[in-house]
Amino acid sequence: MSDIKVKRPINMLYSCMGQNATVTIWLYEQTSTRIQGKIKGFDEFMNLVVEEAVEISTIDGSKEPLGNILLKGDNITLVSNVNDQLAEN
Repeated sequence: MSDIKVKRPINMLYSCMGQNATVTIWLYEQTSTRIQGKIKGFDEFMNLVVEEAVEISTIDGSKEPLGNILLKGDNITLVSNVNDQLAEN
């Protein structure tokens, strides 16, 4: 048996909320844009309330502050904890 830790999606979201962690959100069918911010709440449809949200262009790296937003779950492809990304590098 391997030592692979499996983390359920809802547990990951709760963990990010509890740690006040910054996350990167990949958007569905918008590969040129990412949203970065802190998850403040979510529901069963994966609608996210994101605080201190920033829109980041993957083309030129430009950033546009958005403030507090509600992001519909239909638009979300991936949610990644920025702190986990930095720890791996």
